[in-house]
Amino acid sequence: MDQEQILTRITAMVEDEKKLRDSLAAGEIDVPTERERLAALERELDQCWDLLRRRRAKTEFGEDPDEVTVRPVAEVEGYQS
Repeated sequence: MDQEQILTRITAMVEDEKKLRDSLAAGEIDVPTERERLAALERELDQCWDLLRRRRAKTEFGEDPDEVTVRPVAEVEGYQS
């Protein structure tokens, strides 16, 4: 996935997040369903942002960004600020 594809995917997931919130407000889904789907979206978003940052770092230092692969959720979610 190149940078544009990653950004397109991030945008789509943000739109999905908004749709979920709208569906909850409209009574189309219940709170547990919204939370479950939002949690899955947030995990995937974290993976995409991680991938994008690492690809940009490779590019910045003259390395091949295509060497970077998506890290498992457990690894991405385990980061500490």
